[in-house]
Amino acid sequence: MSGNSAALQPPADAVPPVRHPDAPAPGELLGAHYGQCFGCGDEQPHGLHLQARAGEGVSITAEFTVQPAHQGAPGLAHGGVLATALDETLGSLNWLLRTIAVTGRLETDFVRPVPVGTVLHLQAEVTAVAGRKIYCTATGRIGGPDGPVAVRADGLFIEVKVDHFVDHGRQEEIQAAMQDPDQVRRARAFEVNP
Repeated sequence: MSGNSAALQPPADAVPPVRHPDAPAPGELLGAHYGQCFGCGDEQPHGLHLQARAGEGVSITAEFTVQPAHQGAPGLAHGGVLATALDETLGSLNWLLRTIAVTGRLETDFVRPVPVGTVLHLQAEVTAVAGRKIYCTATGRIGGPDGPVAVRADGLFIEVKVDHFVDHGRQEEIQAAMQDPDQVRRARAFEVNP
């Protein structure tokens, strides 16, 4: 892990992650977990439209193209947008565990600038699980999946029940998601984010 935070170091009794038997097959596109999600939703005109694919074990790959609406300094991706891409990628790992989890901590390293128009190639994996805590790491590369590292992050996700979203979300959107007849979309709507 790149982070120095003790909160991101798995405890001694942590176990290796286990991919759920019903997880999407390696190479399968995961799709948006919720249409209005800024990270992966297809209904967000200025969102990242991040596309993630299941990898081997408990890993995924993802990519998104930095658009002009994503810039901070002229011509460069905003650091918060890059952190969002890392968070979305790490959160998508929970679909391979088939658990509902939210971001508890995210520590990012910005290694090099990411220009507008760049495709950011992301790779993430779960490294350990300890009770409700899920430890994971991600990197974002430019110039291709094997290009130079531009950003990286370590994350800690906390498993929650769907009540977390019911208690804290906007009721009309929660009800709409819960009434979706597609069971997979309904389950995925509550997959990531605090």
